Amino acid sequence: MTDRVTICECFARDGLQHEEADVPAEVKIGLIEAFAAAGFRRVEATSYSNPARVPAFRDAGEVLAGLTRTEGVAYKATCPNPRAVQRALADLDAGHGATELSLLVSATESHTERNMRTTRERQWTAVAEMVRLAAGRFRLVGVVSVAFGCPFEGRVDPEVVTEDVARFADLGVDMVTLGDTTGLATPSTVKDMFRRVERTRAGVPVVAHFHNTRGSGLANCVAALEAGCRDFDSSFGGVGGHPARIQYGEGLTGNVCTEDLVNLLESEGVGTGLDLDLVMAASRRCEEALGRRLYSMVARAGFGPAGRKEFQNA
Repeated sequence: MTDRVTICECFARDGLQHEEADVPAEVKIGLIEAFAAAGFRRVEATSYSNPARVPAFRDAGEVLAGLTRTEGVAYKATCPNPRAVQRALADLDAGHGATELSLLVSATESHTERNMRTTRERQWTAVAEMVRLAAGRFRLVGVVSVAFGCPFEGRVDPEVVTEDVARFADLGVDMVTLGDTTGLATPSTVKDMFRRVERTRAGVPVVAHFHNTRGSGLANCVAALEAGCRDFDSSFGGVGGHPARIQYGEGLTGNVCTEDLVNLLESEGVGTGLDLDLVMAASRRCEEALGRRLYSMVARAGFGPAGRKEFQNA
Protein backbone atom coordinates (compact mmCIF):
# COMPACT_ATOMS: atom_id res chain seq x y z
CA MET A 1 0.00 0.00 0.00
CA THR A 2 1.23 3.48 -0.82
CA ASP A 3 -1.15 5.20 1.59
CA ARG A 4 -3.24 4.44 4.67
CA VAL A 5 -6.19 5.97 6.45
CA THR A 6 -7.95 5.48 9.78
CA ILE A 7 -11.73 5.04 9.83
CA CYS A 8 -13.69 5.59 13.03
CA GLU A 9 -16.78 3.36 13.02
CA CYS A 10 -19.77 5.40 14.24
CA PHE A 11 -22.72 2.98 14.02
CA ALA A 12 -23.09 2.48 17.77
CA ARG A 13 -23.42 6.21 18.49
CA ASP A 14 -24.13 8.49 15.54
CA GLY A 15 -25.89 5.62 13.80
CA LEU A 16 -28.19 4.54 16.60
CA GLN A 17 -29.20 8.03 17.75
CA HIS A 18 -31.36 8.28 14.61
CA GLU A 19 -33.23 5.05 15.34
CA GLU A 20 -36.56 4.67 17.09
CA ALA A 21 -35.88 0.98 17.78
CA ASP A 22 -34.50 0.20 21.23
CA VAL A 23 -31.26 -1.73 20.71
CA PRO A 24 -30.35 -3.61 23.93
CA ALA A 25 -27.00 -2.94 25.59
CA GLU A 26 -25.82 -6.50 25.02
CA VAL A 27 -26.44 -6.13 21.27
CA LYS A 28 -24.51 -2.86 21.19
CA ILE A 29 -21.64 -4.50 23.04
CA GLY A 30 -21.54 -7.37 20.55
CA LEU A 31 -21.51 -4.94 17.63
CA ILE A 32 -18.71 -2.79 19.07
CA GLU A 33 -16.63 -5.89 19.72
CA ALA A 34 -17.26 -7.02 16.13
CA PHE A 35 -16.04 -3.65 14.87
CA ALA A 36 -12.84 -3.98 16.88
CA ALA A 37 -12.33 -7.54 15.63
CA ALA A 38 -12.63 -6.31 12.03
CA GLY A 39 -9.70 -3.98 12.63
CA PHE A 40 -11.23 -0.59 13.38
CA ARG A 41 -8.75 1.26 15.61
CA ARG A 42 -11.29 3.88 16.64
CA VAL A 43 -14.92 3.07 17.50
CA GLU A 44 -17.58 5.57 18.55
CA ALA A 45 -19.20 3.55 21.31
CA THR A 46 -21.80 5.72 23.02
CA SER A 47 -22.84 9.17 24.20
CA TYR A 48 -23.26 10.80 27.58
CA SER A 49 -26.17 12.85 26.25
CA ASN A 50 -29.10 13.57 28.55
CA PRO A 51 -31.15 10.34 28.51
CA ALA A 52 -34.38 12.37 28.52
CA ARG A 53 -33.40 13.95 25.20
CA VAL A 54 -31.53 11.03 23.62
CA PRO A 55 -32.83 7.87 25.31
CA ALA A 56 -30.84 5.58 23.00
CA PHE A 57 -27.81 6.16 25.24
CA ARG A 58 -29.28 5.83 28.70
CA ASP A 59 -27.13 2.67 28.91
CA ALA A 60 -23.80 4.43 28.20
CA GLY A 61 -22.09 3.22 31.35
CA GLU A 62 -23.50 -0.28 30.98
CA VAL A 63 -22.20 -0.57 27.42
CA LEU A 64 -18.71 0.63 28.33
CA ALA A 65 -18.61 -1.66 31.36
CA GLY A 66 -19.62 -4.69 29.31
CA LEU A 67 -17.02 -4.35 26.56
CA THR A 68 -14.16 -6.78 26.21
CA ARG A 69 -11.50 -4.29 25.21
CA THR A 70 -9.21 -4.94 22.25
CA GLU A 71 -5.66 -3.69 22.63
CA GLY A 72 -4.93 -0.71 20.42
CA VAL A 73 -8.59 0.24 19.95
CA ALA A 74 -9.85 3.64 21.16
CA TYR A 75 -13.48 3.74 22.35
CA LYS A 76 -15.09 7.16 21.99
CA ALA A 77 -18.01 8.74 23.83
CA THR A 78 -19.74 12.01 22.99
CA CYS A 79 -19.97 14.67 25.70
CA PRO A 80 -22.22 17.67 25.00
CA ASN A 81 -21.66 19.44 28.34
CA PRO A 82 -19.60 19.39 31.58
CA ARG A 83 -22.09 17.09 33.30
CA ALA A 84 -21.40 14.52 30.57
CA VAL A 85 -17.65 14.72 31.22
CA GLN A 86 -18.30 14.16 34.92
CA ARG A 87 -20.20 10.99 34.02
CA ALA A 88 -17.32 9.92 31.80
CA LEU A 89 -14.87 10.48 34.64
CA ALA A 90 -17.01 8.42 37.01
CA ASP A 91 -16.97 5.50 34.58
CA LEU A 92 -13.23 5.89 34.09
CA ASP A 93 -12.67 5.84 37.85
CA ALA A 94 -14.84 2.71 38.01
CA GLY A 95 -12.48 0.99 35.56
CA HIS A 96 -14.57 1.01 32.38
CA GLY A 97 -14.23 4.47 30.90
CA ALA A 98 -13.99 5.68 27.33
CA THR A 99 -10.63 6.28 25.66
CA GLU A 100 -11.74 9.37 23.74
CA LEU A 101 -14.32 12.09 24.35
CA SER A 102 -15.97 14.18 21.63
CA LEU A 103 -16.61 17.82 22.59
CA LEU A 104 -19.19 19.57 20.43
CA VAL A 105 -19.65 23.02 18.94
CA SER A 106 -21.73 24.17 15.98
CA ALA A 107 -20.51 26.63 13.37
CA THR A 108 -23.76 28.66 13.47
CA GLU A 109 -25.87 30.22 16.19
CA SER A 110 -29.11 28.70 14.89
CA HIS A 111 -27.84 25.13 14.96
CA THR A 112 -26.24 25.72 18.36
CA GLU A 113 -29.59 26.85 19.78
CA ARG A 114 -31.50 23.97 18.18
CA ASN A 115 -29.01 21.23 18.96
CA MET A 116 -27.41 22.41 22.21
CA ARG A 117 -29.98 24.86 23.61
CA THR A 118 -27.34 27.53 24.16
CA THR A 119 -25.29 30.13 22.28
CA ARG A 120 -21.98 29.57 20.55
CA GLU A 121 -20.05 31.62 23.08
CA ARG A 122 -21.62 29.83 26.05
CA GLN A 123 -20.88 26.50 24.41
CA TRP A 124 -17.24 27.48 23.94
CA THR A 125 -17.13 28.38 27.64
CA ALA A 126 -18.57 24.92 28.39
CA VAL A 127 -15.98 23.27 26.13
CA ALA A 128 -13.16 25.00 28.00
CA GLU A 129 -14.63 23.69 31.26
CA MET A 130 -14.90 20.18 29.78
CA VAL A 131 -11.23 20.24 28.80
CA ARG A 132 -10.36 21.36 32.34
CA LEU A 133 -12.43 18.58 33.89
CA ALA A 134 -10.96 15.92 31.59
CA ALA A 135 -7.52 16.90 32.90
CA GLY A 136 -5.60 14.96 30.28
CA ARG A 137 -7.20 11.61 31.15
CA PHE A 138 -8.81 11.11 27.71
CA ARG A 139 -7.90 11.76 24.11
CA LEU A 140 -10.07 14.76 23.24
CA VAL A 141 -11.77 15.19 19.87
CA GLY A 142 -13.24 18.59 19.06
CA VAL A 143 -16.23 18.47 16.71
CA VAL A 144 -17.44 21.35 14.54
CA SER A 145 -20.98 20.55 13.39
CA VAL A 146 -22.58 22.06 10.24
CA ALA A 147 -19.07 22.98 9.07
CA PHE A 148 -20.07 22.92 5.39
CA GLY A 149 -23.56 24.39 5.58
CA CYS A 150 -26.40 24.90 8.04
CA PRO A 151 -30.02 23.76 7.53
CA PHE A 152 -31.18 27.01 9.17
CA GLU A 153 -28.68 29.63 8.01
CA GLY A 154 -27.45 28.18 4.74
CA ARG A 155 -23.86 28.94 3.78
CA VAL A 156 -21.28 28.82 6.57
CA ASP A 157 -18.30 31.15 6.40
CA PRO A 158 -15.25 28.86 6.15
CA GLU A 159 -13.26 31.36 8.19
CA VAL A 160 -15.56 30.67 11.15
CA VAL A 161 -14.76 26.96 10.84
CA THR A 162 -11.01 27.50 10.61
CA GLU A 163 -11.16 29.75 13.64
CA ASP A 164 -13.07 27.05 15.52
CA VAL A 165 -10.38 24.49 14.61
CA ALA A 166 -7.69 26.84 15.88
CA ARG A 167 -9.69 27.49 19.06
CA PHE A 168 -9.96 23.76 19.75
CA ALA A 169 -6.22 23.39 19.13
CA ASP A 170 -5.47 26.21 21.56
CA LEU A 171 -7.51 24.38 24.20
CA GLY A 172 -5.31 21.32 23.72
CA VAL A 173 -7.58 18.82 21.95
CA ASP A 174 -5.89 15.97 20.09
CA MET A 175 -8.04 15.90 16.93
CA VAL A 176 -10.78 18.02 15.33
CA THR A 177 -13.69 16.61 13.32
CA LEU A 178 -15.40 18.66 10.61
CA GLY A 179 -19.02 17.53 10.38
CA ASP A 180 -21.18 17.89 7.28
CA THR A 181 -24.23 17.43 9.45
CA THR A 182 -26.94 17.53 6.78
CA GLY A 183 -24.95 16.69 3.65
CA LEU A 184 -24.42 20.15 2.16
CA ALA A 185 -20.74 19.74 1.27
CA THR A 186 -19.43 19.34 -2.27
CA PRO A 187 -15.97 18.20 -3.38
CA SER A 188 -14.84 21.75 -4.15
CA THR A 189 -15.96 23.13 -0.79
CA VAL A 190 -14.35 20.17 0.97
CA LYS A 191 -10.98 20.72 -0.72
CA ASP A 192 -11.16 24.43 0.01
CA MET A 193 -11.99 23.84 3.68
CA PHE A 194 -9.25 21.29 4.33
CA ARG A 195 -6.67 23.48 2.62
CA ARG A 196 -7.78 26.50 4.67
CA VAL A 197 -7.45 24.48 7.86
CA GLU A 198 -3.99 23.27 6.82
CA ARG A 199 -2.91 26.88 6.32
CA THR A 200 -3.88 27.70 9.93
CA ARG A 201 -1.12 25.32 11.07
CA ALA A 202 -3.23 24.35 14.06
CA GLY A 203 -1.16 21.18 14.34
CA VAL A 204 -4.00 18.73 15.00
CA PRO A 205 -5.26 15.94 12.71
CA VAL A 206 -8.58 16.82 11.07
CA VAL A 207 -11.26 14.13 10.68
CA ALA A 208 -13.73 14.14 7.78
CA HIS A 209 -17.30 13.35 8.84
CA PHE A 210 -19.67 13.41 5.89
CA HIS A 211 -23.36 12.65 5.64
CA ASN A 212 -24.83 11.28 2.43
CA THR A 213 -28.05 13.30 2.53
CA ARG A 214 -27.67 14.41 -1.09
CA GLY A 215 -25.64 11.49 -2.42
CA SER A 216 -22.25 13.23 -2.40
CA GLY A 217 -20.72 11.54 0.65
CA LEU A 218 -18.18 9.31 -1.11
CA ALA A 219 -17.19 12.05 -3.54
CA ASN A 220 -16.54 14.31 -0.58
CA CYS A 221 -14.40 11.64 1.08
CA VAL A 222 -12.25 11.43 -2.06
CA ALA A 223 -11.94 15.22 -2.10
CA ALA A 224 -10.82 15.23 1.54
CA LEU A 225 -8.34 12.45 0.82
CA GLU A 226 -6.88 14.42 -2.09
CA ALA A 227 -6.61 17.46 0.19
CA GLY A 228 -4.49 15.46 2.65
CA CYS A 229 -7.06 14.12 5.12
CA ARG A 230 -6.25 10.66 6.51
CA ASP A 231 -8.92 10.29 9.20
CA PHE A 232 -12.56 9.55 8.39
CA ASP A 233 -15.81 8.81 10.20
CA SER A 234 -18.43 6.48 8.72
CA SER A 235 -21.27 4.23 9.82
CA PHE A 236 -22.24 0.72 8.77
CA GLY A 237 -25.27 0.80 6.51
CA GLY A 238 -25.14 4.59 6.27
CA VAL A 239 -27.36 5.06 9.32
CA GLY A 240 -27.21 8.05 11.61
CA GLY A 241 -27.84 11.75 11.68
CA HIS A 242 -29.69 13.91 14.11
CA PRO A 243 -31.28 12.31 17.20
CA ALA A 244 -34.71 10.89 16.42
CA ARG A 245 -36.44 13.34 18.76
CA ILE A 246 -34.46 16.41 17.61
CA GLN A 247 -35.42 16.94 13.98
CA TYR A 248 -33.56 19.25 11.61
CA GLY A 249 -32.88 18.81 7.94
CA GLU A 250 -34.88 16.78 5.47
CA GLY A 251 -34.42 13.46 3.70
CA LEU A 252 -31.96 10.71 4.53
CA THR A 253 -29.55 12.25 7.03
CA GLY A 254 -27.31 9.23 7.48
CA ASN A 255 -23.54 8.95 7.36
CA VAL A 256 -21.34 7.71 4.58
CA CYS A 257 -21.68 3.89 4.46
CA THR A 258 -18.64 2.24 5.99
CA GLU A 259 -18.83 -0.72 3.61
CA ASP A 260 -18.88 1.54 0.55
CA LEU A 261 -16.09 3.78 1.83
CA VAL A 262 -13.86 0.81 2.65
CA ASN A 263 -14.46 -0.68 -0.79
CA LEU A 264 -13.63 2.59 -2.54
CA LEU A 265 -10.46 3.22 -0.55
CA GLU A 266 -9.12 -0.32 -0.86
CA SER A 267 -9.91 -0.38 -4.59
CA GLU A 268 -7.89 2.83 -4.97
CA GLY A 269 -4.93 1.27 -3.16
CA VAL A 270 -5.50 3.19 0.06
CA GLY A 271 -5.13 0.83 3.00
CA THR A 272 -7.65 0.77 5.81
CA GLY A 273 -6.09 -2.02 7.88
CA LEU A 274 -9.44 -3.82 7.97
CA ASP A 275 -10.30 -7.49 7.48
CA LEU A 276 -12.82 -7.33 4.64
CA ASP A 277 -14.54 -10.59 5.54
CA LEU A 278 -15.07 -9.39 9.10
CA VAL A 279 -16.24 -6.00 7.84
CA MET A 280 -18.94 -7.75 5.83
CA ALA A 281 -19.86 -9.93 8.80
CA ALA A 282 -20.21 -6.81 10.96
CA SER A 283 -22.38 -5.24 8.26
CA ARG A 284 -24.79 -8.18 8.45
CA ARG A 285 -24.89 -7.92 12.25
CA CYS A 286 -25.85 -4.25 12.01
CA GLU A 287 -28.75 -5.09 9.71
CA GLU A 288 -29.84 -7.84 12.10
CA ALA A 289 -29.70 -5.43 15.04
CA LEU A 290 -32.08 -3.00 13.32
CA GLY A 291 -34.20 -5.67 11.65
CA ARG A 292 -34.02 -4.30 8.12
CA ARG A 293 -31.78 -3.82 5.11
CA LEU A 294 -29.65 -0.72 5.43
CA TYR A 295 -28.29 1.62 2.76
CA SER A 296 -24.91 0.19 1.77
CA MET A 297 -24.61 -0.85 -1.88
CA VAL A 298 -21.52 -2.95 -1.13
CA ALA A 299 -23.52 -4.90 1.47
CA ARG A 300 -25.59 -6.17 -1.47
CA ALA A 301 -22.92 -6.44 -4.18
CA GLY A 302 -19.85 -7.41 -2.14
CA PHE A 303 -16.37 -5.93 -2.22
CA GLY A 304 -14.86 -5.34 -5.64
CA PRO A 305 -12.02 -7.65 -6.70
CA ALA A 306 -9.51 -4.80 -6.94
CA GLY A 307 -10.11 -3.80 -3.34
CA ARG A 308 -9.88 -7.38 -2.11
CA LYS A 309 -6.64 -7.95 -4.04
CA GLU A 310 -5.09 -4.81 -2.61
CA PHE A 311 -6.08 -5.86 0.89
CA GLN A 312 -4.64 -9.35 0.51
CA ASN A 313 -1.34 -7.95 -0.77
CA ALA A 314 -1.01 -5.38 2.01
